[in-house]
Amino acid sequence: MGIDEKWMRFALEEARIACEEGEIPVGAVVVKDGEMIAAGHNLREKSHSPSGHAEIIAIERAAEKTDSWKLDGCTLYVTLEPCVMCAGACIQSRLDRVVFGAYDREAGCMGSVADLTILPLGKRPDVFGGVLEEECREMLQTFFENIRH
Repeated sequence: MGIDEKWMRFALEEARIACEEGEIPVGAVVVKDGEMIAAGHNLREKSHSPSGHAEIIAIERAAEKTDSWKLDGCTLYVTLEPCVMCAGACIQSRLDRVVFGAYDREAGCMGSVADLTILPLGKRPDVFGGVLEEECREMLQTFFENIRH
């Protein structure tokens, strides 16, 4: 198993927690120097907040941990391709890398629907999609199938 798969498994664990809490199962972790410094999962329903996405929560926790909004040297692992809000947060926080699992053909903004990283918005993270894609996608599909029945 490669390093990206290793950390994506931690993001999948966060997604499972979200699912158990009745949230859309998306999880994220931030890694720096080979150590997980923050984790988060979707909390939109619980927090009644449109910004309660896994990426935002993990990025904010990483900023708290490092005492800086600048997350240079960090990688975000997230189970679903970031939306426009989260892609913007990835750029604004100066992450080095963003690694995601499932592509989001409806709202993904790191390659699927749009790619914010090609715009001159600041430091551009390297982006890698499709890591443990099948596991990440299946978790989301199962969640939505269960709530529709």
